[in-house]
Parts: sequence; C-alpha cells; structure tokens
Amino acid sequence: MSIRLASSCSHCEAFSSGKMCKVHDLKVSEDYVCDRFSIIPKLDSARHCGNCSRHNADSCAHPNTAAEGMLCASWAPQA
Repeated sequence: MSIRLASSCSHCEAFSSGKMCKVHDLKVSEDYVCDRFSIIPKLDSARHCGNCSRHNADSCAHPNTAAEGMLCASWAPQA
C-alpha cells in the first residue's frame, strides 16, 4: 500500500487562516478534500514543537519524541 499526501484543505494553497476556501468561498475544515486542490509548495518550518500549544501537554500526539524544532502534522497554534 502506498502512502500519499491527502488532497485535503490543510495542504491546499486556497485554505485561509479563517478556515475559508478561497476557491469555493465556503467555510471548510482540514478534513475536507477537493478536486481543485492546489498543494502548498513547501513545508512551513514555523510550525514546530517549540511554538505548539500541545508541546509538553497531555494532548501532544508524540510526547516521547517531541523536541524543539521538530515539525509535526498535529501542530496547534499557541493562544
């Protein structure tokens, strides 16, 4: 079985910070998928354990491996 990056909103250039799709002009979530998906061309290195609200918390997806500078798909912004 192959592993692929999903054509989901969280990986799409049209996904805005307000969880709006700029293409469809609809409120969406990271779980939505779309045929008009346009992948973000690079990884966002600003999303790392050091500035994640889940780091060193019970909600951390990888508590045994999380470290400063580590990139993670479960990253959450600090409030």
